[in-house]
Formats: sequence, structure tokens, C-alpha cells
Amino acid sequence: MSRRRHSDSDNEGGQAHKRRRTSEPIEIEDRLESLICRVGEKSTSSLESNLEGLAGVLEADLPNYKNKILRILCSVARILPEKLSVYTTLVGLLNARNYNFGGEFVEAMIRQLKETLKNNLYNEAVYLVRFLSDLVNCHVIAAPSMVAMFENFISVTQEEDVPQVRSDWFVYVVLSCLPWVGKELYEKKDVEMDRLLGQIEGYLKGRAKAHVTMLQVWTAEKPHPQEEYLDCLWAQIQKLKKDRWQERHILRPYIAFDSVLCEALQHNLPPFTPPGHMPGAQYPMPRVIFRMFDYTDAPEGPVMPGSHSVERYVIEENLHCIIHTHWKERKTCAAQLLSYPGKNKIPLNYHIVEVIFGELFQLPTPPHIDVMYTTLLIELCKLQPGSLPQVLAQATEMLYMRLETMNTSCIDRLINWFSHHLSNFQFRWSWDDWSDCLTADLEKPKPKFVKEVLEKSMRLSYHQRMVDIMPAAFAALIPAEPLFKYKYEDESAGYPASITVGNAIKNRASNEEILTILKDVPNPNQEDDDGEPPRFHEILKVLTERDEGKLHILKVVYEAWRNHPQMIAVLVDKMIRTQIVDCAAVANWLFSQDMAHEFSRLFVWEILHSTIRKMNKHVQKIQHELEEAKDKLEKQQHKRQKDSGDEEDMDKNSEDEEGQLEEQIDRLQEKVESAQSEQKNLFLVIFQRFIMLLTEHLARCETGTQYMGTLENLLFTAELDPHILAMYQQFCALQH
Repeated sequence: MSRRRHSDSDNEGGQAHKRRRTSEPIEIEDRLESLICRVGEKSTSSLESNLEGLAGVLEADLPNYKNKILRILCSVARILPEKLSVYTTLVGLLNARNYNFGGEFVEAMIRQLKETLKNNLYNEAVYLVRFLSDLVNCHVIAAPSMVAMFENFISVTQEEDVPQVRSDWFVYVVLSCLPWVGKELYEKKDVEMDRLLGQIEGYLKGRAKAHVTMLQVWTAEKPHPQEEYLDCLWAQIQKLKKDRWQERHILRPYIAFDSVLCEALQHNLPPFTPPGHMPGAQYPMPRVIFRMFDYTDAPEGPVMPGSHSVERYVIEENLHCIIHTHWKERKTCAAQLLSYPGKNKIPLNYHIVEVIFGELFQLPTPPHIDVMYTTLLIELCKLQPGSLPQVLAQATEMLYMRLETMNTSCIDRLINWFSHHLSNFQFRWSWDDWSDCLTADLEKPKPKFVKEVLEKSMRLSYHQRMVDIMPAAFAALIPAEPLFKYKYEDESAGYPASITVGNAIKNRASNEEILTILKDVPNPNQEDDDGEPPRFHEILKVLTERDEGKLHILKVVYEAWRNHPQMIAVLVDKMIRTQIVDCAAVANWLFSQDMAHEFSRLFVWEILHSTIRKMNKHVQKIQHELEEAKDKLEKQQHKRQKDSGDEEDMDKNSEDEEGQLEEQIDRLQEKVESAQSEQKNLFLVIFQRFIMLLTEHLARCETGTQYMGTLENLLFTAELDPHILAMYQQFCALQH
């Protein structure tokens, strides 16, 4: 027994030892990844000593874990751009110790760059090119080969019949690298760099900029001009060149290792030809640089860099990178923003607030969902309760004062943010400071803004709370109590019929019985609907078979819930999903004369946007199903050809499966064509109705690319009012 026990214990020990041996490489790989990802974070040791120690650890592990180390370093270059110079210094130290590894890393980075461009990952591609350019400072890459790559990028501007956004992106990549590497390249290749900048200047002068007006947050140029992003960056680079390429904000840990790095052998970048333009390529759209603060707005502490100083670009770019990296984790994101390197040299809170609002107001859409910015600002206020809320309040006041010239979409986002923000801080605000809105026309931006904020706040609270928090003078702007309005409360026309229908519903009459009753009612409606469309789905479908029925039921929903916009939005959404009404009917209703007086209410546009999104998702879903079916059929055919020598019954089974797939594809093809037809009809209805309403309004005042050809031929013709036509042309310019 003792021998058996001893033998068992030996086996157990052996198995445990075996498990340790197989898991040991995984543990080491995890440790390496943790060490690399965390370098540059808060530490008791200096960054330089941490980098030197990490370089020694990685050098020792290169014989066994070289591929893993390469993969990790390539990944952090792409996904942690805010720590760019930390990792370029690390690569420089490794290159100085192991020249072959440096060469393999450069090759791996070029492969990754090609892959990101192939997959339309243009933001990540910018980070990779910037990383490569900073390796010139670390004596890993030779300056002439970096200049050659830049020249190849700028050659794209000479291509014909390509969208302007393609050329813009390659120019932006080159300009965005110069704050990091401009000085080094000018010292080594000044003639070539002058020629390169001359080509960029020539391109920028000839660019079409019809899109700029559409992207500006404000129509007024004062107090801060809203510059197009390439024009602004070009001005910053010009000033940097004038200052002899001296900037004072980029963290450059490689300077401490200059004596080591300058002895290292350098690598030449392999020839890099930008991939040609593909019809399906999705290039980043142009944007406008958001400006809200200058040095006069932050009177205490460090001075805010000027709008055309390269330091302003570097700070904003790094803050954007932090948000891009951590946007899914608001606590981490807020902490990273507030621990920004060099924060004592700049008014960091002002920069953070400006960058966040810049992203929130970015047109046509923000980089991330709106609610992310709300939660991020709330988290920042919690972490910096003594300073950041004051800056945020100052920013809110400035935005309120500039509402008159603010883009309507941005006002909508501001309303959503402000109401959500207030709900997290007990709706406390100095409303009396905004009493100027009470003397203005209620349709003017300021009173409209306050009213919409209260309406959105009520969704996050309740009506009486709004009454309690607002000063008495603001009573006219407080939304009506969101109650259901029953048309037949008194003995008016239709009252007896409503009693009959109501009793039938209470007595749980069948759908057929209710329909029989409704046949005798002139112009029947569904005001007895208690918010349960599934229960009466069959009845509602019968009553909305025709377009008139669809419009009528939407009209009834509005009349019954006109004091509860949120309920209207919910019910319309539900009726679309249950196919009681279609998207085109909703568009026709929203732009009808019955809703004309609500045209400037935000809930109308909320419903319209939701309807468009639903239609687009429906088309995309069916298209995806069709592509999957085609792929499955192709694989099935390939398999049958491969197994053609097998038994006949297997061939028969595969033929049956192929036949079923072909039938499925035919059905899906029909559904796709039908859905695309509905989508096209929806866009036509929206544009047509919108133009009619807008043209009527302008007369009184006396003042989707898939269907672009149809829209231009039918709607946006030369005879159209120039104000409307100009906006459409600006929209088209975003993709060209």
C-alpha cells in the first residue's frame, strides 16, 4: 500500500511538473506582453531606467521568443499611439543590441502597414507611419529612405480620376509626422524636404473645399475660425519650420540614450508604393478643427498654445489617441487623460474639454457614440471635482452664448449631452443666468434650446421635478405634462362608437368582432390602442393596408400623445418593427402639413433618423444573408468538384443541397431588390418633401451616394433654390 501511495504521488508530481513545463512558455509570453504594454506608466523608477531594463529583458528572451516580441511591438505601435516615442526608444535600444532584430521589426511594420491600408484602417495606418518616422530619431531607419517614402506618398496627389479624400489622406500622413521627425529630416535632406513641402503647398492651394461650410460647428468666424484640418495643420507646420523645427512638448526619451543609439547601424525602408485606388475604398472624410478656447479663457496657470502652434496639434492629437484607445472604458480613459505627460506645462482641463466637445460635435458624425462623451465628462468631473466642473461650466456657458450661429445637428447633440449631464448632478444649474432667453421669440435658438433640454431631462426624471427645479419665470419653457389625450372624453361626434369599441376590447372580443364594429365607424382610428400593438396586430394590419390608413394611424398616435414625444417615438418605432407602417409612410407623415408646426422640434428628427437607420440596417442584413448563401454555394460546388470520384448517391445529395441553396439565393435576391427599392423610395420621399417644405419656407422669408444620380436628375436640378442646391453640393463633396 505504501509503495502504491508512493508511486501515485510520484505520478502526480510528474504530471504537475509536466503541466508547469508546458505552461511556462505561455507564462513568459504573458509576462513579456505585460512588461511591454505597461512601460511608460507610473513607476517609482525613471522612464529611462525602465526602458533600459526592459530592453535587457527582451534581448535575453529574443532567442526563444523573437516572434512573440515582434508581434507585441507591432501591435503597440498600432493600438497605443499615445506612447509612440516610448516604444520607438525601446526598439532603438533593441536595434543597437541586435541589428538583425531591428531589420526584422522594420520589415514586419511595413507588412502591417500594407495590411492596414488594404483593410481601409486608415487611422491605424497613420500611427504606423508616424512610428516609422520616429524610428529615424532613434537611428533605426535611415533618413533618406524615410524621405523617399514620403515622396511616394505625395506622388498620389498626381493621380487622375481619384477622390480628393485619397490624396488628402496621404498628404495628412506626411504632415502629421513632421512634428516628430521634421528636424532630423531637414538636417539630413533639406533640399528634398523643401521640394516635398513645395509639392504639398501646390496641392493644398488647388484643393476643392466646397465641403468646409457643411462641417463647421459655427457659421461665424469669430471668436475662433473653424479651419479645415489640412489648412490648419499646414499653418502649424509652416510655423514649426519658421521656428527651425523646435517644439517643446513631445516626450523624447531617446535623447537620454543618444550616445548608445548613434552608434547603431541603420536600416533602409524597403521601397513602398502606395496601393492603388479601389472603388470600394473608404477614406477618412475631411473635418474641421474645433476651437472653443484660447489663452484668454484660461487666465490662471500655464498659457494655452496658439491655434497655429504645433504644440497645440501635438497635445490635441495625443488626447484624441488616448480617447481612441480607451473609449470603451470610461474610468481608464478619464484617468489616462488626466495623467497626460507634461500636464503641468499646459492648461490640461481646457484642452481635454475642448477635444471632447470637438469629437462630440464632429460632423457629419462623431467618432464614437454620443453617450460615451457624456459618461467620460462625468467621470472626469468625479476625478477632478475641484477644477474640471468649473471649466465644463465655462464651456457650457460659451456654447449657450453662441447658439445663434451653431449647426443644428450640434445643438441636438449639445441638448442630449447637457440633459444627461444634469441628470447625474441633481439637475443643478444657474438657470437665472440664462434669463435672456425669456425675452426672445420662443422659436429662437436660446429658448428652443432650454425647452428641448427640459424635455430631454424629463425623460430622465419626471414632469413635477422639472417644475420644481426651474425658476417661476421659466414656466413658459417647461414641457406640458406628458399625458394621453383621449379624443372622446365628452359626448362629441364618435363618442357612442368609441364606447362600443372600448367595451368590446374590455370584454375581450375577438379580432373579427372588433373589425365588424369598426366597419360601421366612419374613419376609424386606434385611440383605444393601449400601447399593446401585438394584441391588436391583426386589426391594425387590416386598417393600414392602404397608404391612407398608414398615414391616419400615425396622425392618431400624434394626436393622442402630442404632449409625450418620447411615447410617439417609441410607438412609431414599434409600428415599423411590427410592419404596421412602413418607413416611407413615416417620412410622408413627418413632412405632412399636419406636422409642419412641429418641423423644428427635435423629436421629429429623432424619429426620422431612427427610421432611416432601420431601413439601412434592413437592407444590410438581407445583403449579408445573400452573400453568405452565395459563399456557401461556392464552397459546396468546390467540394463536389473535389469529391467528383466518390459515390453517385453523395453526388445526388450535394446536387439537392445546391438546388436548395440556389432557390434560397433567388429568394434573397428578390428580397434585396425589393428592400433596395424601398430604401430608394424612402430617400426620394424625404428629399422631395424636405425640399418642398424648405422652398415654401424660403419663399415666405424671401431669403446616400447609391442613388445620387437619381437624386440629381429628379430633385437637385439647376432650377432648385440655390440655398438648397449649395447644401446638397457640400454633402456630395465629402466623398470626393
